[in-house]
Amino acid sequence: MNTHVRRAAAATTAVLTLALLATACGGSGGGEDSKTVTLVTHDSFAASKSVLRDFTKKTGYKVKVLRGGDAGAAVNQAVLNKGNPQGDVFFGVDNTLLSRPLDRGVFTPYEAKGLNKVPGRLQADRDKHRVTPVDTGEVCVNYDRAWFADKKLEPPRTLDDLTKPRYKDLLVTEDAATSSPGLAFVLASVAEYGEKGWQDYWKKLRANGVEVVDGWEQAYNDRFTGSRGGKGKGDKPLVVSYASSPPVEVLGDKNPPAQAPTGVAKGTCFRQTEYAGLLDGAQNSKGGKALLDFLLSKRFQEDLPLQMFVSPVREDAQLPELFTKYGQTIEDPATLAPEKITKNRERWIKTWTSLAVK
Repeated sequence: MNTHVRRAAAATTAVLTLALLATACGGSGGGEDSKTVTLVTHDSFAASKSVLRDFTKKTGYKVKVLRGGDAGAAVNQAVLNKGNPQGDVFFGVDNTLLSRPLDRGVFTPYEAKGLNKVPGRLQADRDKHRVTPVDTGEVCVNYDRAWFADKKLEPPRTLDDLTKPRYKDLLVTEDAATSSPGLAFVLASVAEYGEKGWQDYWKKLRANGVEVVDGWEQAYNDRFTGSRGGKGKGDKPLVVSYASSPPVEVLGDKNPPAQAPTGVAKGTCFRQTEYAGLLDGAQNSKGGKALLDFLLSKRFQEDLPLQMFVSPVREDAQLPELFTKYGQTIEDPATLAPEKITKNRERWIKTWTSLAVK
């Protein structure tokens, strides 16, 4: 789910400023008795300072955050550091990428407290508990309402719409090889058009001027016209983001509008669930387990929506009014069976790269 996802949270002022992910040697810094627990994650991880203080007060552990780019890049780094991790817990691998670290033995099994409050359909590794579900949401095309109103043009609603001449050169998406939402958007096309049709779809999309950039931050904040964080410097009124991104454009407004300035093309969505796991070789596995428990706690789960603009996985977690009023509910998002993603993902990415990038 990144958030969102992954995500619109990057535009908030509530993001906790912590350490950047080093690209050199591994090692979480500190042993089993250390009072610091290190969370390795993507750039868009965010949590309220008060919530992390509560974790420290409850457990005695301080959280150190190491960020590693978009979700895809962060997962790749975790795989490369398998057995000699840069931290204790990894957060930010979603269902589109999950098999990669699981197959490489990146995580150590741990059954986190609170799983009984999480629907079984979101527990991707129920037998072994190598990962813990934390949040869920949908990757969708977002549109800039004002831009389309000024042009007297109806915004797109479906994947098919995006290939029509009137939307030529308007869409920016993320690289499926390095970005979680970028990959989810490709998977949406596979789910919609099937093995034979998705490639033709991307040929049409490229002919219609789709732009591909490295990650969500660049797509949303640099290229999208509707990003408040980007101060309108972009020139693309369509962007691959999240169904829960619109609330960020209203967050903090003293006089909030009747509707968010950005909308969601509901026929373009793909469901994501994000997971966390205890890293194999973690120097502070005790602290890591405590952190995994905390990520599933009601306190953290109810902080998620307005920090990373994703939905909590706990069924008893309450959503804030801003999130429910301005976010979009997607009744029937596209999905693909995890085993199908596992079997075909690398081939799909390679094919997509030849179609959309090269």
